[in-house]
Amino acid sequence: MRRHFLSLTSLATVLAVAGMAFPASSLNMSRAASPLVQTHARAVLAAGASASPARGDRAAVVWHDPSPHKVRYVRISKNVQLEVLDWGGSGAPIILLAGSGDTAHVFDEFAPTIAARHHVYGITRRGYGASGYDPLQYGSDRLGDDVVAVMDALELQRPILMGHSFAGAELSDVATRYPGRIAGLVYLEAAYTFAFRGEGAPTMDEFQQLLSEEPKPPAPVPADLASFTALQAYYERMTGIRIPEAELRQQWEGTADGRVSARRSFPGRATITEGAREFSHIAAPALVVFANPHNLGPWLNHNPDPSIATAVKAYQIKYADFTKRQAKAVADGMPNAHVVTLRNANHRIFLSNQTEVLKRALDAWELVESAPPQ
Repeated sequence: MRRHFLSLTSLATVLAVAGMAFPASSLNMSRAASPLVQTHARAVLAAGASASPARGDRAAVVWHDPSPHKVRYVRISKNVQLEVLDWGGSGAPIILLAGSGDTAHVFDEFAPTIAARHHVYGITRRGYGASGYDPLQYGSDRLGDDVVAVMDALELQRPILMGHSFAGAELSDVATRYPGRIAGLVYLEAAYTFAFRGEGAPTMDEFQQLLSEEPKPPAPVPADLASFTALQAYYERMTGIRIPEAELRQQWEGTADGRVSARRSFPGRATITEGAREFSHIAAPALVVFANPHNLGPWLNHNPDPSIATAVKAYQIKYADFTKRQAKAVADGMPNAHVVTLRNANHRIFLSNQTEVLKRALDAWELVESAPPQ
């Protein structure tokens, strides 16, 4: 099947999202355009219409993503096209894959730090953000095939795949089924049970149980939704990390006057673990980075409420044991893996420990780039 980029009319939709004015009649939104793309485009058009000074309305807030990437779409099937971010750069290609709750925009501040050495791309998984979705197509192999389809469309030769969290399943799938297509792997808090099952590794049931016991900070209050800057500050207070504003705008609806409204529900969440595979043999060169113990953020780590403090301590102990067992299973079972554990790092380790992650990655890439194809 021939895969290609967006048509000019679909490109107009993306430009509308970026804040460039197009008349409504010029936006021919294809069926493959995700609801997020269509919603953003219509919101920008509506904002432009409501900002007429003649009516005395408050001017609409038009926001531009400051990250230095280009946005393109690769069509996978009739109803699915994937958002691909291209940060440019020199050197061998590297593809960034986000965790299950995020889009490629979560790398907006991390990706440029890699571009001095690599040509950096990011893929938004099907069913998330501006990427399309087909409820009948899911599973580890489907997601792995999507990555390879983008590699084909962009004519990328043996890229390094770097994934966060659940993206480890995609890394493992591609490495298992297409070992000759990649140069190496970087698992950022991504080599848990869904990505590798070796001797002594925790089970998926244990993983699901751990997720169900995770303490949660309180939801944002109205003041936190006054703007995306306020929402960004809320997450930093709660978790200790700064989430790029572009990522927050993918996950939350915004109003014409700049406020934050409802959180989006990505359709891909419903099938993200359906059709999962078990991976037990991965021969590709790999850097595997774990956080242990995990930094859960200021609100949980320093909460004065005794009941919350007790729950956090119990969870931390269980989480630390789980991670230690998984890290050992990876070190013992992946012959070409270099396992690194960073203490007191957030699960979004590329945001909380960006400098250290980048240094470890650069050191590992020296070995990856000199390794022969698998």
